Amino acid sequence: MSTKDYLEKDYYAVLGVPKSATADDIKKAYRKLARQYHPDTNQGDVAKEAKFKEISEANDVLSDSKRRKEYDEARTLFGSGVGAQRPGSGGFPFDFGDLFGGTANQQQQGHGAGERLGDLFGGLFNRGGGSTRTTSATRPRRGQDVESEVTLTFTEAVDGSTVSLRLTSSAACTACSGTGAKAGTTPRVCPTCEGTGAASRNLGNFAFSEPCRDCKGRGLLVDDPCPVCEGSGRAKSTRNIQARIPAGVADGQRVKLKGKGAPGENGGPAGDLYILTHVKPHAVFGRTGDNLTVTVPVTFSEAALGAEIKVPILKGLPVTLRIPTGTPNGRTFRVRGRGVARKDGTKGDLLATVEVLVPQTLDDKSRELLTEFNTATAGEDPRADLIQRARSE
Repeated sequence: MSTKDYLEKDYYAVLGVPKSATADDIKKAYRKLARQYHPDTNQGDVAKEAKFKEISEANDVLSDSKRRKEYDEARTLFGSGVGAQRPGSGGFPFDFGDLFGGTANQQQQGHGAGERLGDLFGGLFNRGGGSTRTTSATRPRRGQDVESEVTLTFTEAVDGSTVSLRLTSSAACTACSGTGAKAGTTPRVCPTCEGTGAASRNLGNFAFSEPCRDCKGRGLLVDDPCPVCEGSGRAKSTRNIQARIPAGVADGQRVKLKGKGAPGENGGPAGDLYILTHVKPHAVFGRTGDNLTVTVPVTFSEAALGAEIKVPILKGLPVTLRIPTGTPNGRTFRVRGRGVARKDGTKGDLLATVEVLVPQTLDDKSRELLTEFNTATAGEDPRADLIQRARSE
């Protein structure tokens, strides 16, 4: 992508957020769109795969405060009419087309959006971004971040789990070892930029740096391109990895594994891997933050007279819980340390809520005993206070 294309792209529109969006707004919008367009859930859909790449590129810029600031400054500078000024009109003595030198088809292999913009403004404000003499093709570059998804059982999410993931990302072409040149040939240093990948242009008070037109920013020229990567030096790479999901992840949580993304170029660090977790519900247990929840049925007599009851835990033997006399339906008891593991090594609690069961059928003996109980408590009206309070309002 050329620098001109980069500046003309509206990343806010891509994510569907306003320019004033907060970091949380951007994160939420990206997650929603990533789930919708992720290649793993849209196998073979080329259009959605392209949309996912566009969404990822927008997120890479807007989720990084430094890149976002540079991006906003660039669009303010070049989108406010500066590029439309002509000599004698009171603006800068160049137009937008002259500024980028017709670089619409230039490719900067391995550059991220933030790196391209940093190079642009480094030269524009004479900060040295384009003046380095380091050969562009040999400069270490960080690998791309990679997104993936995984579905865990409830127990795996609570205890943590190691999962197998198949990742597809950009890597050095194996046929040419990343040089872009056909086997048996080698690239040559670009004579125009002397291998820097950038050319300088003096514009009065500004020293402006732009990608070299001849080598398209690579610093090297390939006379006989590799037939596999068509001279780009990069190709799609698929690999299987074992990823450790930490204990206590929640449904919808995004886990970051540093250095597990796409490999870097020329000794640069690998990108990061972001895993969106989906957690299946459990048949017995629920979850509230770091606490597990469970509903425990008790009989009427146990609730009325008090009892010691067995309460299941997620793993291991049940624990004994003492419920006092006169326990009402829906009361919740706390079993400490039987919940979800926290980062500090402690655990949340198990919240056990009792549910008083009403028998659906009664034999003659049970009916006789309950009738006697009903007669013994006939003088008590549990609804008297309710009716009284309703009348007083």
